[in-house]
Amino acid sequence: MAENRFELEYFLPYRLNRAAEFVALRFAAQYKARYQLTRPEWRTLAALGSLRRSMTATEIGAHSTMHKTKVSRAVHSLERRRWLRREEDGRDRRFEHLELTAAGKQAYEELTQLARGYQAELLSMIGTRDMEALLKGLRAIEQAMKKPVTPD
Repeated sequence: MAENRFELEYFLPYRLNRAAEFVALRFAAQYKARYQLTRPEWRTLAALGSLRRSMTATEIGAHSTMHKTKVSRAVHSLERRRWLRREEDGRDRRFEHLELTAAGKQAYEELTQLARGYQAELLSMIGTRDMEALLKGLRAIEQAMKKPVTPD
């Protein structure tokens, strides 16, 4: 009788998480060394910089899949650096619109150069063919994420 054993090393969520950590930590080491940024600070800066518009902390959390406390700490830190400014919503004081300052935009542009270099490094490690396959698989997962989940 064949043993029906669970193999963690073949479980897709486990493998994706390990791969994501490997990729993220290697990049984090670069921006931490150069700019002393934490991962939540980078993700907050990247969300604001990539969308090129003001966002609320809730929007940043949804965009970057970060918990609101991490977003709040990152916003506070980026504000202290003068890379981000807050503007109270005129209709609802519970909300603040966050946007990058000129210095924040400059930091974002410099960090995107670092990110491009890291992307090239990953490409050289993985190879063009495997990178294309990986991106195709990620697109399929991202499309599945957009579909409504139906209960069984």
